[in-house]
Amino acid sequence: QGITIIPVELPYYTGPEACLHLLSLISIVDHNLAVVYSPLLSVPFWTYLREHNFRLIEVPPQEFETMGPNVLALAPGQCLMLAGNPITQQRLVEAGCEVLTYRGNEISLKAEGGPTCLTRPILRET
Repeated sequence: QGITIIPVELPYYTGPEACLHLLSLISIVDHNLAVVYSPLLSVPFWTYLREHNFRLIEVPPQEFETMGPNVLALAPGQCLMLAGNPITQQRLVEAGCEVLTYRGNEISLKAEGGPTCLTRPILRET
């Protein structure tokens, strides 16, 4: 069906108990546009993204802990992210994205679940 699965190793980060998943490190928000926290991406995965012409919006270190990389694509170029990540938000806007935000101090920061964790995937028809 034209689907390619790319295995991606996750970083050790704070240890094996850490609840870290791929969307903690990368969110694809448009065709060939991704929000990433590169310091925790494996070199092969980062290289794969670059070789496949992805533009990478880098999340700064100070916005990693506040879930800057965890961005939910609502449609190509339209996304939802946690408020309080102004640098990442501005970079998304500069890349041509429409960005919606929500205040998630209680539901996201305390529960360690960003917008992609609060949704259920659906089948999208293009």
